[in-house]
Amino acid sequence: MFDDTIEILNRLIAFPSISTDSNLELINWAAEYLAGHGARIEITHDVTGTKGNLFASFGPEGDGGIILSGHSDVVPTEGQEWSSDPFTLRLDDGKYYGRGSCDMKGFIACAMALAPRLAGATLNRPLHIALSYDEETGCLGAPVMLAALAKRGLKPSICIVGEPTGMRLINGHKGCCEYQTRFVGLEGHGSMPDAGVNAAEYAVRYVAELMAISDQLRSRAPSNSPFDPPWTTINIGRIASGVATNVIPNKAEVDWEFRPVTDEDFDFVRKRIGDYAQNVLLPQMRARHPSAKLETETVAEVVGLEPEVEGEAQKLVAALTGANTASTVPFGTEAGLFRAYNVSTVVCGPGEIAQAHKPDEFVSEVQLRHCLTMMDRLFARISR
Repeated sequence: MFDDTIEILNRLIAFPSISTDSNLELINWAAEYLAGHGARIEITHDVTGTKGNLFASFGPEGDGGIILSGHSDVVPTEGQEWSSDPFTLRLDDGKYYGRGSCDMKGFIACAMALAPRLAGATLNRPLHIALSYDEETGCLGAPVMLAALAKRGLKPSICIVGEPTGMRLINGHKGCCEYQTRFVGLEGHGSMPDAGVNAAEYAVRYVAELMAISDQLRSRAPSNSPFDPPWTTINIGRIASGVATNVIPNKAEVDWEFRPVTDEDFDFVRKRIGDYAQNVLLPQMRARHPSAKLETETVAEVVGLEPEVEGEAQKLVAALTGANTASTVPFGTEAGLFRAYNVSTVVCGPGEIAQAHKPDEFVSEVQLRHCLTMMDRLFARISR
């Protein structure tokens, strides 16, 4: 099964399924492979028809199935210095290098390698392999997939999201909310700042308010928070403005995110920064230039995964891996979306998140073999 896994991983890495591009070549190849081993296939698309989700089912039809879930998209390699072609799988010293090898085509390969065994088996419950699009840009594909399941009335019971956790059992993570705030002011000569509306200045003041909110969030951390850090965090990812030092910039952009630990923090951040933007900054901008604008676009609002006490998924993965405890991670996944669909969900997959998104991304042979052990034990539990 290990050789099959590496062969599949080699094919998956060869598809440059960067989120900005279509993933359909990968999805169609995976669908053909799984269908060739008896899977029932459903593919759902985004509004453009250029992105696809794959939901492949083995075993009996109906509810109560187990989902092995992974995202097919990867982050760009542009600007990174790789030691070899990022879209050609390379083995060196027990590590398999390639974009997505860790995040998260290694897990997908392990799941797909089960297909030949599933083809000839009688299963006591359904097993589903789910591949989504655009997880890296805001978990855009999984909701489309889940909406299709809801339309069919299909209710799986358990989902294992195979994000890289070092095969540790993860039962919770924060949400991830991403935004772009745009400022439109009035350009002018730098020698006459009062004659214009400096978009960069208002962007800086907006960021300062976000940082003030960030400081307050530390004191709002729940006493029993399972996360590290235990409070809701805010991060400024990008600030862009200006063309020259002697020109008043009329446009500015701020890309920012926050990762709430509670629903109350989600409401707190949104209200505080929204009130400041609309009731303080925008009136000041428009007092100088009535056409000034301050707008925030929601890029993504991914729900968190709240730890489920004695959940069915946690019990299953603990039995499959031998884990005695479950922990949480600070990064976001699609797991909260499956939980919102009333599917008991945990995160567990090969590789370490520290390797994700970096040049020379890799997953180790040891981690892949640990994941295949989990798959072997899962197969033994569901086959009659």
